[in-house]
Amino acid sequence: MKKKNVFCILSIAALSAFCMTSCDKSNSKMDEKTTPTTTKAAAGSKIAYVEVDSIMTQYNFCKEYSKLLQQKGNNIQKTLAAKQQQLQVAAANFQQKIQQNAYTREQAEGVQAGLQKQNNDLQALNQRLSNEFQSETEKYNKALHDSLQHYLAIYNKDKKYSMIFAKQGDNLLYADKAYDITNDVVAGLNKMYKGTLYTTGSKAKK
Repeated sequence: MKKKNVFCILSIAALSAFCMTSCDKSNSKMDEKTTPTTTKAAAGSKIAYVEVDSIMTQYNFCKEYSKLLQQKGNNIQKTLAAKQQQLQVAAANFQQKIQQNAYTREQAEGVQAGLQKQNNDLQALNQRLSNEFQSETEKYNKALHDSLQHYLAIYNKDKKYSMIFAKQGDNLLYADKAYDITNDVVAGLNKMYKGTLYTTGSKAKK
């Protein structure tokens, strides 16, 4: 398992995917032909954007869950490393005894079969723990999606933005800071978040 912040990469991707949201029901039919009326409406639409990196680093839910995933990832690595070391020691010991003619042919075949089984078990454990980590990461992505979507729906009742974009890196070629609502969103998310992650192990409380 790679030691990179896999959860962070996936979470940013998930966040970017849904932040580009139409918040005005009157503009929801995107497949209709453009008319002078709709063109004028689009020209007068209110838009805003949120800095994805700021959400990931300043939203308390993200910070807590990132630490939780990092800890789980480290535990997985330690478990696999310990199992791998045990296998290497056993294999080295087997090789040494082979050189010393300490085994009969039948004994050697039995030990070799045991080592192969140990290796297969290690591979299966690696796959299982990786799947569990992936599942936990997806759970985090969904919780982040739900909490942000829930908050933006409430936030936009008064603001009435037509679209709210996710700004990450250079995905927006130009964005006037006047349209940046990141601080408002982060403050609102943290105010709503009750810090129940470590007691419930689930998504941010609404």
